[in-house]
Amino acid sequence: MKKSLLTLMAGAALAITSVAASAQMKDPDVGGAPMYPDKTIVANAVNSPIHKTLVAAVKAAGLVDTLNSPGPFTVFAPTDDAFAKLPAGTVDTLVQPENKATLVKILTYHVVAGKISSKELKKMIKKGGGTYSAKTVEGGSLTFTIDGGKIKITDEKGGSAYVTIADVFQSNGVIHVIDTVLMPS
Repeated sequence: MKKSLLTLMAGAALAITSVAASAQMKDPDVGGAPMYPDKTIVANAVNSPIHKTLVAAVKAAGLVDTLNSPGPFTVFAPTDDAFAKLPAGTVDTLVQPENKATLVKILTYHVVAGKISSKELKKMIKKGGGTYSAKTVEGGSLTFTIDGGKIKITDEKGGSAYVTIADVFQSNGVIHVIDTVLMPS
């Protein structure tokens, strides 16, 4: 009797711990839409109401299969407002078939191999004396710093973006939402 009571209590404690852990692992909502850590980067992005331009660009660039693959990838995902900051007509021009190579270059510049959380990124910035540089899938580099408590990303042309929503974990990586489109050299 004592043994089965102990087993039951241990099972209950394990269940409570498991429920608490899963509650802590919930992804932040993006644009008011829930994100699911068991879905791929593309599956979650299509549900984000603030990433319609990014999703259309990924489709036009033929990168859907890549971003649905196992990865893992760290994606710095510009919002629709970020794309709207580009000069008028830029997005319409980039999604044309004749500009696919340029579009692929820009989009893959927003991707770093591996699954890097904001906590890990901050540790790398600290370890680097206040700066960290990462190679992108495109082949260029992004420079990371902390500015006003936020992660700031500087591109090769000197432009910068801030992470506005961090750690949206996916089955094949992580998304960090950013407020500006980054440009490779």
